Amino acid sequence: MQAEIIVVGAGITGATLAERCASVLGKRVLVLDKRDHVGGNCYDYQDGAGILVPKYGPHFFHTDHEEVWDYLSRFTDWHPYEHRVLSFVDGKFVPVPVNIDTVNSLFSLDINDESTMKTWLEANRVTIECPVNSEESALARVGPRLYEKMFKHYTIKQWSIEPKELDSSVMDRIPVRCNRDDRYFGDKYQAMPAEGYTRLFKRMLEHPKIEVRLSTDYFEIRDELGASEALFFTGPIDRFFEYRFGALQYRSLTFRFETLNQEFYQARAQVNYPNDHDFTR
Repeated sequence: MQAEIIVVGAGITGATLAERCASVLGKRVLVLDKRDHVGGNCYDYQDGAGILVPKYGPHFFHTDHEEVWDYLSRFTDWHPYEHRVLSFVDGKFVPVPVNIDTVNSLFSLDINDESTMKTWLEANRVTIECPVNSEESALARVGPRLYEKMFKHYTIKQWSIEPKELDSSVMDRIPVRCNRDDRYFGDKYQAMPAEGYTRLFKRMLEHPKIEVRLSTDYFEIRDELGASEALFFTGPIDRFFEYRFGALQYRSLTFRFETLNQEFYQARAQVNYPNDHDFTR
């Protein structure tokens, strides 16, 4: 097939671009991925015990946009799921994001309403009008005590650098709530693909005008591809420009998989360990 559109990367962005170009524009699309599977970092598979394993770590679908929900619902059924996180701090499991119950548990308080919670935050936070890094962002939002207990050391373990060396946008992603809502995300639509992400992306790419080539490095074959109307590259941008300004820094995680022969392990799907442990969660 002589492709009119070339898409490099079969992850979320690549699969969506390919499906839309084929279905809406009627274009012939070639999708390339150097990995041996589709789905990018959302790839999952069933292990020998029949457990759906996210190879590169779990991903939780959430959106406020009805059109996004309706679009993906064409390719998957859903398993209802709202992500909730606990953090092990001072010998206690407390909710993340910070909410009324987090503060009450850590500081032995009896806050019962949003107004009192807002007053407590205002009294404890540091006044910084325009935070320029993640440390300043956290101090401006929750103050030094919560920052030290819940965010500082966890961030260092996650990124291998001090929070003050990270852009403020990193810490800005973490919500702070003045009620008892313990959901990590507040979006209208929250769920997991019923058969996993891999099956979702395979269905998106099952189109007569889409050809998928796996275990194929774009940079090794680009001279053989011929002309196309457009190229969408969804891989590392520094690699695309041949590291002309040097390599960018990328955060990396180490995953260790264990299968336990027991019905129950912990109270939430994710439990953070910000302090006194070598691992993060």
